Amino acid sequence: MSATTAPHGERPGRIMAGEMAEQPAVLRRILGEGAPRIREVAERIAARAPRFVLLTARGTSDNAALYAKYLLEILLGKPCGLTSMSTTTAYEARQDLTDCLVIAVSQSGGSPDLVASTRAAREAGAVTLAVTNNPGSPLAEVAEFHIDILAGPEKALPATKTYTAELLSLYLLVDGLRGGDGADAAKALPDLAEAILARQDEVRRLAARYRFAERMVITSRGYGYPTAKEAALKLMETSYIPALSYSGADLLHGPLAMVDNVSPVIAIVTDGRGGRALQPVLDRLKDRGADLVVIGPERQVADASAGFVLPTGDVPEELQPILEILPLQMLAYEVTIARGQDPDAPRALAKVTETR
Repeated sequence: MSATTAPHGERPGRIMAGEMAEQPAVLRRILGEGAPRIREVAERIAARAPRFVLLTARGTSDNAALYAKYLLEILLGKPCGLTSMSTTTAYEARQDLTDCLVIAVSQSGGSPDLVASTRAAREAGAVTLAVTNNPGSPLAEVAEFHIDILAGPEKALPATKTYTAELLSLYLLVDGLRGGDGADAAKALPDLAEAILARQDEVRRLAARYRFAERMVITSRGYGYPTAKEAALKLMETSYIPALSYSGADLLHGPLAMVDNVSPVIAIVTDGRGGRALQPVLDRLKDRGADLVVIGPERQVADASAGFVLPTGDVPEELQPILEILPLQMLAYEVTIARGQDPDAPRALAKVTETR
């Protein structure tokens, strides 16, 4: 459905815009209502002393799972991997998952391959946890433990509020696994998110740069890398612009050759070690004359072609991805509207994708 063919009286992108705007309230709900339950689940899992962790997800939830992988490896020191579900569902492989925690992340909890692989993991001896927006879903029922991300019904095809809800819920889980109370570290997030979402005019001006873009490159390192992947997914599924996401380290291993002064590069610069690790990449991009847009600290934005300053303040680096994605969700929305399309109705997509 294009913007020009949206139903009479309905503004294109109305549903996506409304759900983006809900995110501060969702974050507050998780911190207020969800945190105690998440802490209880974390304590019960920690008592089982899993030795390593596997994460299972698709699409937007896969990017949330990648974020959890960074948390688990850095904060917990646990060996951690992302599963290939087809090894179970297509090849019928059976692994010994004794002492393994398997976390399945899914907004709907309805995809058959997620359900089947989680069931197989439990039968193989794993401790299984489903993280979903639907406590009555098949995935929640098949897993031993469940965390409800409390995002409320999501009707827009591009996931926005469920993504940030997954990130915060996963952070609280990981912090709970190490005996912490992450709610205190995250308490500033709802107000900061509200302030970012109020800066729509800034994002609209950025979107004007990309209305006719034929390709985009999005890069980051560390905790910001899942944000780069999720931003690329949002741009592709709403505006249909090919958006290539790379770790900054991988970008230097060949793909840098395709960067020129025409195709824009968006760099997500986390304020911390990940941002410092990205600095040599930023320098190389500038040397190549790239149209470099930075999402990050003011000092980095000032040295780029354009950007969006993130008010991270005292927010720990591991929580900044919850804020980083917000202007990029807005950018995907504004670029899509500027191109005469409806972000509420991406072609060829369904809310629940049933892979097997």
